[in-house]
Amino acid sequence: MAVQALKNKEVRKIIITRPAVEAGENLGFLPGDLKEKIDPYLRPIYDALDDMVPAEKLKYYQENRVIEIAPLAYMRGRTLHNAFILLDEAQNTTPMQIKMFLTRMGPHSKAIITGDMSQVDLPKKQKSGLIESTQILKDIKGIGIVHLKGEDVVRHRLVKHIIEAYDKNDALIDKEQK
Repeated sequence: MAVQALKNKEVRKIIITRPAVEAGENLGFLPGDLKEKIDPYLRPIYDALDDMVPAEKLKYYQENRVIEIAPLAYMRGRTLHNAFILLDEAQNTTPMQIKMFLTRMGPHSKAIITGDMSQVDLPKKQKSGLIESTQILKDIKGIGIVHLKGEDVVRHRLVKHIIEAYDKNDALIDKEQK
């Protein structure tokens, strides 16, 4: 969607971000410069872009700041004009982070937020910004919220069944706790 908007000249740039949260493991200190430190967190974004944009074109876009991949922590203070802005793994944002992200939109910009509310990797006592924002923003005109289900999975065919099994187990646990 973002790449198509860029090709159609609906936007001038694509900005992709995600929070730097690890999935249950703490890798600790990472050596290197800023790019080397954040690249492991942004790797899934590069993987997705590799499937949509030829390598040379992607390199050109990045060098000319047409496609920007940045950690969420560096979004504060920016106003993003004529941009398609994507926040991935939003279930791992805090309420303050997602609010900060949503308020970066400038004129002629679009924002898409993705996340799986069943895969929150934040510390137990910390609220997910994605979960909270879907409640706060659900009635605002111009904002759409889409909840995907197991049948929407586009990964390996087994992933759908894995998700369904976990959902069934979670429902059983919730029922037992009531």
